[in-house]
Amino acid sequence: QLQLVESGGGLVQPGGSLRLSCVASGFTLDYYAIGWFRQAPGAERARISCISSGGITNYVDSVKGRFTISRDNAKNTVYLQMNSLEPEDTGVYYCARGSRGLCIGGYDYWGQGTQVTVSS
Repeated sequence: QLQLVESGGGLVQPGGSLRLSCVASGFTLDYYAIGWFRQAPGAERARISCISSGGITNYVDSVKGRFTISRDNAKNTVYLQMNSLEPEDTGVYYCARGSRGLCIGGYDYWGQGTQVTVSS
């Protein structure tokens, strides 16, 4: 059964850090891009970062320099290291599998999401 499971969310103070994990099962991660998406309260879900099958990364401007996406194909896992967190980073974070190895194009499988709350 193909599945993506996120973990690592929680409540953190502004300036703090969290590392999100996205564990894939039912398919080999090596051949696919994985994107991280965020849905802030009252907003639409939007992609914030992606890593291609070849390890090329991209980030939305608001998280550049603070977030780092990486992948460990041996563990079938993609990570999102989030530093210097701001209240505006609050939301539900989802990982999703790209339909191809590149970050362009659609996403065909999604995890259930993990909540991140940045608040003092």
